[in-house]
Amino acid sequence: MANLLDQLKEMTVVVADTGDIAAIEQFTPRDATTNPSLITAAAQMPQYQAIVDDTLMGARRAAGAKAAASEVVTLAFDRLAVSFGLKILDIVPQRVSTEVDARLSYDTDATIAKGRDLIAQYEAAGVSRERILIKIAATWEGVQAAKVLEEEGIHTNLTLVFGLHQAIACAENGIQLISPFVGRILDWHKKDSGRDSYPADQDPGVVSVTAIYNYFKKFGYKTEVMGASFRNLGEITELAGVDLLTISPGLLDELQSTEATLARKLSPAGAASSDIKKINMDKATFDAMHAEDRMATEKLAEGIDGFSKALASLEELLANRLAELEA
Repeated sequence: MANLLDQLKEMTVVVADTGDIAAIEQFTPRDATTNPSLITAAAQMPQYQAIVDDTLMGARRAAGAKAAASEVVTLAFDRLAVSFGLKILDIVPQRVSTEVDARLSYDTDATIAKGRDLIAQYEAAGVSRERILIKIAATWEGVQAAKVLEEEGIHTNLTLVFGLHQAIACAENGIQLISPFVGRILDWHKKDSGRDSYPADQDPGVVSVTAIYNYFKKFGYKTEVMGASFRNLGEITELAGVDLLTISPGLLDELQSTEATLARKLSPAGAASSDIKKINMDKATFDAMHAEDRMATEKLAEGIDGFSKALASLEELLANRLAELEA
């Protein structure tokens, strides 16, 4: 009998959710995703010190010998995620997702500018934009920025998706891919209800992603659905058949070491027969649905805040390391 990971790869694209290059090499995913927390964690691993140091020294050369340390750190900060992305692209055959600064999540113009800059860095390194997904928080402003980038041939991954309204806004604006956060949805419902657990097929995160997938397939949207942020194996197996799943190294290892029959749970045919009403999404509808959805409101704000704090930690790490290198 084949292991669960091999069976999953036959029906769903498996993506590695990590900045740890060694883990990506181990599990041979098609794509990889990173986020500020993962990049910050990877940047503190001894085996990746050379990437951090090379990025800092490259930023120093670009800024000039007389530039203030703060200027060098800002430049290195902008380049570090791309530095990791380039290493990852040497391993995965297709795409890597690289995130825009989460502190820009409510600024459409700044997000567009940052997305263009990230693509320019990749292209200057000889990587086609077809292999990059610019990762943006799924605020209304983020969706509008992603729409502009998509029209320029810069593909995007809208992250921190917690509600159907966010997903529909992305689909209607031609976004390449969305990342609904399964485990974080479960976390909120467990805390709100006082329950310790849910059966896998009733897991609120699983239910949410299933509804999004069925909506997209029912109405013919091309936006890809990539489940993310898993807490257990059951959440993954209940979403077998969804377009993509981005999975942490720990759970990838568990899938690889478990031998059992994996049944397909999601399919375009199943979605076509589902009873769903279409929702036309505009800003007023988005805002109203978001205000009515306590979970989505709280988790989106919490996610942006968490990623912003990770970025502040990364800036501090880079500043300290630059001081050591130049001492």
